[in-house]
Amino acid sequence: MSRQSSRAWQRMLSGRRLDILDPSPVDVELSDIAHGLARVARWNGQTVGDYPFSVAQHSVLVLELFRAANPEAEATAQLQCLLHDAPEYVVGDIISPFKAVIGGSYKDVEKGLLAAIFLRFSLPATMPAAISKLVKKADQEAAFFEATNLAGFDPPEARRLFGVPSQSAFDVDAFDRLIRPWPTQQAHERFIVAFEEISGNIPPA
Repeated sequence: MSRQSSRAWQRMLSGRRLDILDPSPVDVELSDIAHGLARVARWNGQTVGDYPFSVAQHSVLVLELFRAANPEAEATAQLQCLLHDAPEYVVGDIISPFKAVIGGSYKDVEKGLLAAIFLRFSLPATMPAAISKLVKKADQEAAFFEATNLAGFDPPEARRLFGVPSQSAFDVDAFDRLIRPWPTQQAHERFIVAFEEISGNIPPA
């Protein structure tokens, strides 16, 4: 089916229509991101607890791991870290093995969405390579902790898949609360609070 004959946009609760294939920063709203990510489950929902472990909560966990490992990181890098999975408010959280099967098309869409999101909030369209590496490390560490605390993986298997964390859970403030699945509204609010806290520390352009 051609691009012209198919609908390539999604209507958001804010009223915005976001073109998934050619996203514009002006159609990106923080409220839509937080709303969506708080309702998207990590691990396809295969986690313990009374609530799904949402992408919004994962994003906050990755941010805290990133901060613990990089206490001097600038606010811009912290905000890019918090938003690293923000495209999933549009495309959902596809588990890594399936992403590998889908291949390039999915990654191209994800990259386009992330660039639009970054630009909407006056961030560089892409992460600097050094920051991307640090965020990826924090993301992998979050995956290890989620896998072993929530998704039924034993530590040796998780280490094979996600690597050995460079920091202990004890190094992260309030880790026990960060890893316990939050209700949807709490995940939404904590994501917004983290965003606003960081944004307030970014100097005006």
